[in-house]
Amino acid sequence: MSGTVASSFRGAERLGRIKPSPSTAAAARVRELKAAGRRILDLTVGEPDFDTPDHIKLAAIAAIQAGETKYTPVNGTPRLRQAILGALRRTHGIEYSDAEIAVGGGGKQVIFLALMATVDPGDEVLIPAPYWVSYPDMVRANEGTPVIVQTSAESGYKLTAEQLEAAITDRTTWLILNSPGNPSGAIHTPDELEALAAVLRRHPAVSVLSDEIYSEISFTGSPAPSLAAVAPDLRHRVLVVSGVSKSYAMTGWRLGYAAGDPVLVGAINTLQSQTSSCPSSISQAAAAAALDGPQDFLAESVPVYRERRDAAVAGLAAVDGLTPLVPDGAFYLYVDCAALIGRTTPDGRVLGSDEDVTLHLLDHAGVAVIQGSAYGRSPFFRISFATDIDTITSAIDAIAEAVGDLR
Repeated sequence: MSGTVASSFRGAERLGRIKPSPSTAAAARVRELKAAGRRILDLTVGEPDFDTPDHIKLAAIAAIQAGETKYTPVNGTPRLRQAILGALRRTHGIEYSDAEIAVGGGGKQVIFLALMATVDPGDEVLIPAPYWVSYPDMVRANEGTPVIVQTSAESGYKLTAEQLEAAITDRTTWLILNSPGNPSGAIHTPDELEALAAVLRRHPAVSVLSDEIYSEISFTGSPAPSLAAVAPDLRHRVLVVSGVSKSYAMTGWRLGYAAGDPVLVGAINTLQSQTSSCPSSISQAAAAAALDGPQDFLAESVPVYRERRDAAVAGLAAVDGLTPLVPDGAFYLYVDCAALIGRTTPDGRVLGSDEDVTLHLLDHAGVAVIQGSAYGRSPFFRISFATDIDTITSAIDAIAEAVGDLR
């Protein structure tokens, strides 16, 4: 007997408000093409190509051998919480208490739980564009309203105090700040953060979700500054979110954390107790070793990212019609491709959007990138330089050839 069995599944209404992550979809498309035999140079994945440092892996192995394979407290093991407190002190000079720490299965889960704990139907969350792809959908999934604030080239694609003031309404609950930003790599300076703080002091109902997952991947010579450190009087209104995925090449370990108001942290922990109970005990042991162990990996990896950034910027800037933004941190380039819109491909298709541009690069250059519309700003595309220099240079050569074929 054959045929498709009718499904009785009825999706919840909230499913209609969200869509799959564009970066995840792009990665899946790359895997499909590779499985079909295509040679694809993949610049989509925001994942370090470095291996997790050995001392971190050994800490996980030791935890397994010691039998640390049971449930842990919802907010993490005491050792991990102390390591997080030490990392925040070392990076930003901020002192937090144990009750101000939440731990989750990645920074993404912590952000989602923070929104779940605080957002009611109709509440507005300010999201500067370009933004990380998941922010608007996480707000919608929690019945909030994402309010997109378009930044400009003049401000380095960073939110200004004037824009923040104009966007706040009596429904505004959160402002999401991501510095260094994905996809722009932009870092807010202390002066810029202080200007935002001055606005926030006039609007005491607005909290700030400060996503600092790339904080230590900075090309300025020091970690990206945190609003919680620049404006300590607002610290109780700032939820600092970070993790070990990007800085320590631990994406698959799924361990993130947050620091903030103990009442909010308590709410996040309550939600976690009813979802995943606690993060993996083994990942917690590894994360503690990452945060309070040797920091040589950061000193070695950041200069490599800088070298890759410089090569990618120089190569793409030399391509007629492309203008890459020079990032101060993270490992992405956001590339302005406005000059390509309206051009015609060799097979007669007119490029009408940045998605058309990315499809042309995939079809004719074998290079996978992500369209800027996924990040709320067009016409751009994003590349990740968290891959080896040979792949980067080969991809840029292929992009240059594909762009040169346009009419």
